[in-house]
Amino acid sequence: MQGAPGRDELATSGLPRCDAAVNLAGENILNPLRRWNEAFQKEVLSSRLETTQMLARAIAKAPRSPQAWVLVTGVAYYQPSLTAEYDEDSPGGDFDFFSNLVTKWEAAARLPGDSTRQVVVRSGVVLGRGGGAIGHMLLPFRLGLGGPIGSGHQFFPWIHIRDLVGILAHALEASHVQGVLNGVAPASSTTNAEFARALGAALGRPAFIPLPSTVVQAVFGRERAIMLLEGQKVVPRRTLAAGYQYSFPELGAALKEVIG
Repeated sequence: MQGAPGRDELATSGLPRCDAAVNLAGENILNPLRRWNEAFQKEVLSSRLETTQMLARAIAKAPRSPQAWVLVTGVAYYQPSLTAEYDEDSPGGDFDFFSNLVTKWEAAARLPGDSTRQVVVRSGVVLGRGGGAIGHMLLPFRLGLGGPIGSGHQFFPWIHIRDLVGILAHALEASHVQGVLNGVAPASSTTNAEFARALGAALGRPAFIPLPSTVVQAVFGRERAIMLLEGQKVVPRRTLAAGYQYSFPELGAALKEVIG
């Protein structure tokens, strides 16, 4: 297995000989330093679609096809709901900017024929040390100023980074795995308020000061704020059926490892 080729190298020399390709590319949608305007939306789209299309073309043209091609997208494919439960076969992908983005992204990755096994992992919020979702939350929570976002009733589909990597490794190594896998922990009914309480408990701090939805909308813009103020109950039915065994199925243990 080789390191990732650059875009220019892919365009000029094609895909180097490899057993598998994994695409994790994408501009951070929830960057609070970027205004949610047309220019940033174009960056969000192009950083995913163009890179994915380029890789898919290179794979299709490769003299020796990789055995597996894995793309990581997101659970934004599924419509936020306080009641619905979604597995990998549930409909979605057609109701707002983010769900349409996932549909276009996954379409850009599709290869003709079946010489390469194709897998899509729709990831939830990734919990890991040193940045990501937890990186933004730690300071207010350590100061005792943390709490639920908005109502706190919205579902919060999450996954420990070790399990996301584990699912990717399983998808690469297990030749029977193909199609869509939900990259979320089996504890799918976690709400945002429950997550806030669990993070506060892991830090030994109270976590009851809510972040009002008006503040979230002011920082991220109304459309982007939906990703924080609303959520989906997503279950990893096909991921479990494919034989993946989670290292961190429960939130408390996952958070302890991340902040420990």
